[in-house]
Amino acid sequence: MADESRLFKLKVISPDRIFFDGEADMIEVKTTEGEMGIYKNHIPLTAILAPGVLKIKNGGEERQAALLDGFIEILGDKVTILAEACEWPEEIDLNRAEEARIRAERRLKSANGEINETRAEMALRRSLIRIELAQKGQK
Repeated sequence: MADESRLFKLKVISPDRIFFDGEADMIEVKTTEGEMGIYKNHIPLTAILAPGVLKIKNGGEERQAALLDGFIEILGDKVTILAEACEWPEEIDLNRAEEARIRAERRLKSANGEINETRAEMALRRSLIRIELAQKGQK
């Protein structure tokens, strides 16, 4: 059990649901500026999130989720994440993620000016995050 004085409120919202609404004593996210660890009473901050793994720690427990773009607002004892998409490992369809990876790699290999390379690279990155997390969840 986590020390109550170290806990902060965490809310993760995606377009289709409230993904997480609870307490944590630390979270880790990937921003466009790099990795960030957040504890209670962190300096107030707003940042852009990059595709990566969201780690939610509470006491000795840790949960991980695929976080695919969004924004984070940190206000002392409250953190809010607005995510484009967020999925627990057991929610990820591994076959669908593999198909997305293959499509993105094919687009990048045949890059001929007709495709948006940045968009294809982001699709590849998102699929790789989903694959990695889903495979960890199966072990």
